[in-house]
Amino acid sequence: MTVPKRKRSRARRDKRFANKGLAVRMFTTCANCTEIILPHQACKACGHYKGRQVISTKTERLVKRTDVRTEIAGKVAKRAGSSEAIDASAQNA
Repeated sequence: MTVPKRKRSRARRDKRFANKGLAVRMFTTCANCTEIILPHQACKACGHYKGRQVISTKTERLVKRTDVRTEIAGKVAKRAGSSEAIDASAQNA
């Protein structure tokens, strides 16, 4: 196995890492809600990209979820009410 002939100096070692700095990130604002976003990405706040809505936001999903749950709860209550009416009529007979 080969070994280095001489110790690499600090200057030579540090030159190797000189170009590993972080690049400055550019930011833009959303045209719809003026939220700060990364370029070429959909806005996480309103879901718009290039003036169109492309993703649903968290609040929209929450509203839809509550609507579905209230609808299901209404159906369950309706079924429970009809089964109670059937049970009451069976007990009276």
